[in-house]
Amino acid sequence: MSDNSTSDNSNLDPSHLETLDRDLGRLSTLEQATAYVSRPMMGTGLALIFVVFAALIAALIFGQADNTFIVVIAAAFGAYMALNIGANDVANNMGPAVGANAMSMGLAIVIAAIFESAGALLAGGDVVSTIAKGIIAPESMATSGAFISAMMAALLASALWVNLATWIGAPVSTTHSVVGGVMGAGIAAAGFGAVSWGQMSAIAASWVISPLLGGLIAAGFLWFIKANIIYRDDKIAAARKWVPVLVGIMAGAFASYLAVKGLKKIVKIELGSALLIGLGVAIAAWMIMIPVIRRQSANLENRNKSLKVLFGIPLIVSAALLSFAHGANDVANAVGPLAAIVQASSTGDFTQAVEIPLWVMVIGALGISFGLFLFGPKLIRMVGNQITKLNPMRAYCVALSAAITVIVASWLGLPVSSTHIAVGGVFGVGFFREWDTERRMRKAKKAVSGLPDLAPEERRRRKLVRRSHFMTIVAAWIITVPAAALLSAGIFVVIKGISL
Repeated sequence: MSDNSTSDNSNLDPSHLETLDRDLGRLSTLEQATAYVSRPMMGTGLALIFVVFAALIAALIFGQADNTFIVVIAAAFGAYMALNIGANDVANNMGPAVGANAMSMGLAIVIAAIFESAGALLAGGDVVSTIAKGIIAPESMATSGAFISAMMAALLASALWVNLATWIGAPVSTTHSVVGGVMGAGIAAAGFGAVSWGQMSAIAASWVISPLLGGLIAAGFLWFIKANIIYRDDKIAAARKWVPVLVGIMAGAFASYLAVKGLKKIVKIELGSALLIGLGVAIAAWMIMIPVIRRQSANLENRNKSLKVLFGIPLIVSAALLSFAHGANDVANAVGPLAAIVQASSTGDFTQAVEIPLWVMVIGALGISFGLFLFGPKLIRMVGNQITKLNPMRAYCVALSAAITVIVASWLGLPVSSTHIAVGGVFGVGFFREWDTERRMRKAKKAVSGLPDLAPEERRRRKLVRRSHFMTIVAAWIITVPAAALLSAGIFVVIKGISL
């Protein structure tokens, strides 16, 4: 073989080396692009496998029954809805804690998956109405076939709408999605007279009530923390006094919240008794936290950054408890219509309340956890980072607001959405910070004569709530019920056409 063999790279023409570098560069870029594309494709593939798994479970349980095919399809739709609840709704509980850097994304997903599943399986699945909380009169459905078609349409339509909302980055109420789906299918099946418009009016009112209550309570607690801790000369001494009180309030609120909303399957507790339980827990937590906070704050510097340490663990605990209560309550959004279809297919009865079977509940619990794992980070980042900047104190106010707002709403008999409350709390914290910043700047201007006013451009730059996200989310909230209703009505017509 010749000495000037081309196997020696040193003898290659420089132009060949440049070509090789470009080719390697293209290969590296291609690998990165493939990895980027494969992640969402992998998530979608795993989600599809779960949907098929749910359908197979339904097929095995029903065996050779007459309506097995219908139940199998309904189980697939229920699994799809559960995945979307995990991808969208759970972010409201974990987003503030992740955005405040109190926990990592991985830890948030693990905690949420465990507590959502525990809430669904231990405390979820109380008796649900066959027609989704009285939206449609049962007697308006002529046959069990029409009822099953309506529930199938409602389930698929609400899942598709939540999927779309997740894709555009808007946290929406899954409860409102299901209500809209049931309403649209009911109208298509039995006309406008079948709808309980009084109930729908109450739900429409909750679009305003939920975020306003959540925002006002979150802003109120942030004002309290700023006035009594952050703006004090000795921040650490103030924190030793007030942080145990705030943790006690949180513990009491969550105890009452779980007693009223999260433990209905285990024991039914009236609101008055739940408040007494909450008061006892609050006092106990306050007394326990006094020495804990004193020990934690022993060597902290007198600055705002030090205060974040004191709110970290309470924020993680509150996020876990919110996930438990959410799993207990909202799993019915995924599997309530499915359970109604199962009962109607098995017995032909669709006018009585229905107990959710264990296998249906398992599909809902696993689907919520799986959806969170596969698709949840997008909405967690949206709620935690992209609406307004959160730290542990602000995120703590949001979590505390969520529990207290549900208690207040239960006392007043008002329908509320956990999604709207949590996101409304984030908005409330952000808008309060804007107002407080403006107030302090005006105060400083009065104290220092001749200080120039901010230019309009500078004022816009100082906005602490991202307006584009605010408008997108509010628009999604407003159109959720009508959009799900229109989608459900269309799907119902298609299903009836196929069955004919």
